[in-house]
Amino acid sequence: MTQNETEIKGSLFDTRRKTIWHLQKMKERGEKIVQICPVHNDPLFSMFCEYAGVDVIRYIAPGENTRMRGANIFWWTREIRKLAPNINLNAVLMSHQHPDKHTAYKNAVTLFEDGADSVLIMGIQNDMLKFLSDNHVPVWGHAGILSGWQTGQYGGYRRVGKTAEDAMAIFRQAYEYQENGMVGMTIEMTPREVTDAIAEKLHIPVISVAAGGAADGCELVHYDLFGLMPPDKMGKHAKVYGKLFDFCVGAYKSFADDVRSGGYPQKEHGWGMDEAELDKFMNTLAQKY
Repeated sequence: MTQNETEIKGSLFDTRRKTIWHLQKMKERGEKIVQICPVHNDPLFSMFCEYAGVDVIRYIAPGENTRMRGANIFWWTREIRKLAPNINLNAVLMSHQHPDKHTAYKNAVTLFEDGADSVLIMGIQNDMLKFLSDNHVPVWGHAGILSGWQTGQYGGYRRVGKTAEDAMAIFRQAYEYQENGMVGMTIEMTPREVTDAIAEKLHIPVISVAAGGAADGCELVHYDLFGLMPPDKMGKHAKVYGKLFDFCVGAYKSFADDVRSGGYPQKEHGWGMDEAELDKFMNTLAQKY
């Protein structure tokens, strides 16, 4: 059997699967890493990302509340992996899913068995990170501002690292993460100079999120990439690459207009019945009903 015949599609045994090892090699070669957060559109849009050559998907699961999102992340991972068998999947562990290192380990390993490649634990402590790393759990962490309920300590979602002292504190945190086994990280809402300097000093990949600098790569969220935010709510970091709202509404409206006007379906959109069989059917229908 050839190598391709023995590989399992979409598994870690498939050499086409983009793993943490591949991302590290990209950094070493100076290749920029492309990361997307598709919010709650993950399975189908992750497939689009894979076909487009995106490297990493960072995702959470849908749900009415945090606990539901935490419970849904496992089957959601399986759904994404079905449609995007080779892209690197970075699953966000919700805060209540890592109250202690053993619970964090259990949830992380379950996610890996379901198809994830790494877990993101916001604000992870070094002792938990070290424990997970020693037990072969790839943790993709986060430096700079913490995204979520933790932003309250900063007065909301705002820029950090504006002074030399604050910038050094962020670097020290990132460096300690690396030394305790973190395999890569995103850095958020830091000045471009701080972003790039930290990426240059660390030997693991550092991905810029709303941070100005290019670092070892960049992430955009679908809301920003597709122009789904109101103009006055767009962040400075955002760049619109396609008007998804306008495209989808336009397509739906065109279809609706065609149906109402008789433009769809046309003869070429279906098929006809054999004439003899049609006559027999219509005669039987007329006689019996």
